[in-house]
Amino acid sequence: MSRIGKQPIPVPKGVKVQIDGTFVKVSGPKGNLERTIRPEIKLVESEGNLVVSVNDDTVTTNAYSGLTRSLVNNMVVGVSAGFQKKLIIEGVGYRTEVAGNTLTLNVGFSNPVKFDLPAGVKASVEKNTIITLEAIDKELLGLTAARIRNVRKPEPYKGKGIRYENEYIARKVGKSAGK
Repeated sequence: MSRIGKQPIPVPKGVKVQIDGTFVKVSGPKGNLERTIRPEIKLVESEGNLVVSVNDDTVTTNAYSGLTRSLVNNMVVGVSAGFQKKLIIEGVGYRTEVAGNTLTLNVGFSNPVKFDLPAGVKASVEKNTIITLEAIDKELLGLTAARIRNVRKPEPYKGKGIRYENEYIARKVGKSAGK
């Protein structure tokens, strides 16, 4: 079994886990998440922990055990604490606004880009240049952040664009500085 798949998943107080064969439902103070796991993987609840076990010992099943453990752990953490991602907008005149469920991005195009947030993802804007996304589903949060980043990816010469909070942009020298 994989090293990650062997680790137990701690279930905090206030979080309920329902296991019905290959269907897993996790309920907590922030909401509910559901997932269907692979049939080769078994999830067992014991002593306030969830343990992932496998039916056979093949390479692919071992890999799926680690994946399943990570996915279920993200579900437990999401319904208890939630997840957060920050995006930073850099560029002269670049700014953003949030109104309800729509994010309006002014990032150098002739018209503003309207981005509709999926259900379950909340956005807030600080100083018109920092977007904070919050959700209980880590997978949906990462996908939404990646789609917002794709509106205007950071370019390597001046660093203008939308980037993640801790993302490093490798800068290139310009034409005149390269001679």
